[in-house]
Amino acid sequence: MNKTQTVSLIIPTLNGERWLDDLLSALEQQTLVPDEILLVDSGSTDATLAIAKRHMSKHSFVRLHEIKQEDFDHGGTRTMAARQTTGDVLLFMTQDAVPADNKAVELLVRSFESNEKIAAAYGRQLPGEDVTLFGEHLRLFNYPEKSQLRCQQDWDFYGFKTVFISNSFAAWRRDVLAEQDYFPEQLLFGEDTVALAKMLEKGYYVAYVSEATVRHSHNYSILQDFKRYFDIGVLHETQTKYLLQHGGPAGAGKKYVLSEWALIAKKRKYYLLPESFLRNLCKFIAYKAGRRFNMLPGDFPARLSMNPGWWH
Repeated sequence: MNKTQTVSLIIPTLNGERWLDDLLSALEQQTLVPDEILLVDSGSTDATLAIAKRHMSKHSFVRLHEIKQEDFDHGGTRTMAARQTTGDVLLFMTQDAVPADNKAVELLVRSFESNEKIAAAYGRQLPGEDVTLFGEHLRLFNYPEKSQLRCQQDWDFYGFKTVFISNSFAAWRRDVLAEQDYFPEQLLFGEDTVALAKMLEKGYYVAYVSEATVRHSHNYSILQDFKRYFDIGVLHETQTKYLLQHGGPAGAGKKYVLSEWALIAKKRKYYLLPESFLRNLCKFIAYKAGRRFNMLPGDFPARLSMNPGWWH
């Protein structure tokens, strides 16, 4: 990537008044401000649209595109938005991921300059100030302090994590992404992971840039965690060709549990051990159920999913 290439930022929104003003203000103060920011709103009923229009009145590079909530599709909507932009680099964020400093965008985008085979890059997601231990651990486990450069040949070392990426804060080379028609449509979620898997198969690399940081975390309940892991199981079952061709996530799951217990011990919050055991047991059951969603009766899968509308 050379320094003359342009950057288009795409942010899907839905009732994001809690974060959107902070997010847009932080983006406008970046050392590398995107050439255009496209907000794609899918039916917000709070102050999201008012916040967006206020920033649009101040900056011509901020635009808004509205769709119906039932028309939102994780991959399809991002593909539609990408085709409405012109940047050589496509940067995707979610409405609740706020840059931790004013260099986040520049550090992420400039990572393409180090290797012409890098087709995608993602930054580090730091836990928010109000995060629980379980939400904190998820971020610490998935987003380590050390940067990484991964390719298809790294499966033996990184295992299932080889294809890890998150469109909560990720940049993609448009030319490479366009070659594979951007993101797959009609997935429950995980459009970013499947797109990356296809790129790695073609010999490209993904960069994890730990220096490029955003604040982004969730305090999921045990039920929400169950539904999230059910959806992960569904994704893995339906996209086995791309995600499980070199083995499943069992090894990573064991490391995750041990790492969580280590954090509990480090913080001396031993009273959380029973909850940790219950959470991880529920995740395991949910994942297995998701892998067998075709065997579940009626609308049972929709009831177990974090995205019930997708099933209908």
